Parts: sequence; C-alpha cells; structure tokens
Amino acid sequence: MAFDGLLPCHSEVFTKSKYSSEDMALPEAIMNHVKQDVNHQNIYVIDRGFQPTRTMNSFTNDAVTFIVRAKENRKHVEFQSLLNKNQDLDLGELTLIKDSKVNLYTGKAIHNKKGNIHYREELVETPFRLIVAKTKTEQPKYFWFITNDFDLSAKQVAQAYRRRWNIEVFFRFIKQELNVSHLVSLNKNGIEVLLYMTLIVAMLILIYKKANKIGYKTAKRRFKMELRNLAIAMIVVDCKGNLNHFET
Repeated sequence: MAFDGLLPCHSEVFTKSKYSSEDMALPEAIMNHVKQDVNHQNIYVIDRGFQPTRTMNSFTNDAVTFIVRAKENRKHVEFQSLLNKNQDLDLGELTLIKDSKVNLYTGKAIHNKKGNIHYREELVETPFRLIVAKTKTEQPKYFWFITNDFDLSAKQVAQAYRRRWNIEVFFRFIKQELNVSHLVSLNKNGIEVLLYMTLIVAMLILIYKKANKIGYKTAKRRFKMELRNLAIAMIVVDCKGNLNHFET
C-alpha cells in the first residue's frame, strides 16, 4: 500500500506465496503505481524490508526515484565523496557522517554442474548515493540511506524518510479503528472489495480530520455522528415528518 502523507494513493493484493517476500511484492506494487501516473515526480520512500541491488538498478533505469533505509555496514565501494568543507552536518535529529557516490554489490546466480544454484558477488556499475547519519543521543543509532537522487540535500533525504512514519500511523488507524485486520473473505476478490471499502471510509475520515484539525479517534466519532444525523434528516424529509410513510 502506498500513502502520500494525507491519503492512501495505491494498493495491491497479493495471494501467491512468493509475495510473502517484500523484495517481490514492493517492486511490483511500485511499478504498477508508476504505470498509472506516467508523468509523476514521486519519490518512493521504502523501509529496509527492501534491499535487492538489482531492483534498485532497474528502478534507476526506469527513472523511478527512491529512498530506502539500508542495512548497516552494507558492502559497497565508495568512489566519490559528496561532502564539502562548508556543508552543514546538522540534519535535525541526526548528524551527517557520510554522503557519497557508491557502487553496490549484488548476488549473481551461478548454476553448477550438479544443477545447484549458488550466488557470486558482483559489483553493479550504476552509481547510487549512500548517506550515513547518526542520532544525537548518548547511545547513537546509525541510519544508512540509499537513493538514486543526487539533487536533494542530505537533510531533505533524511526528512523524506522521516515522513515515512505517517504510513505506520495510517496502518495502525485502519487496523484499530476500521478493523481492516479482520478479513471476512479469504479469496482475492473478497479481500480487494473489503480493502477498497475500508480505504474509501479511511479517505473520508482523513479528509474530515485534516479539515477540522482533530485526531483520528475524534474524527471517526464525529464523522459517524454527523453521518447518522444526515441520514436521519434525509429520512425525515423523504417521509415528510411521518415515519409511517417511510415504513410503507
């Protein structure tokens, strides 16, 4: 599912076992979203459940801009530092340590004579940007970001990833408040119908929340009350104040 910071903007339902891996599901979901908006200027912000260098390379070839949180100490070759003497190392909650152009390794499948497959490390020629930053706490936590965008500042990259937390809040909202975690159907069509109905309700409540500058729970409660009152008013008008007319 994709979230643009205000509303859900794309969703995919996968039922095959191979899609239990985010390395399989995320690229397909992203590319399907790209196809819907050919002239987009989106930056896709992805958590570290997604790591394959080969897919990052294909994203670059397809002009899909991304920012992904990489695993710490990921193997790479640095060939150019993007830091300069006058650069501000303060990224807000983080301190910049490294900003470099790098090449990443990927695993190339090799079939031996017995038909078994093993993987050999291979350097990908496409340049990527590696940003390493740490928190300002006494026990610092390190963040590694990989992107194919060389125009944004390091601070903008870090802030873009920080905004990704919005989708986690959104997931918690639709699970806890809209009960999307309880599926009433286990076939793909049934799951899609339930998902789209939930997202329509979620979008209405999120717009209501944004317009009234209130929290999720308050927005849900007030939206429900106003919708109920609107339905009652429509019934009263339709039956001209006589509920016997409505019953017949």
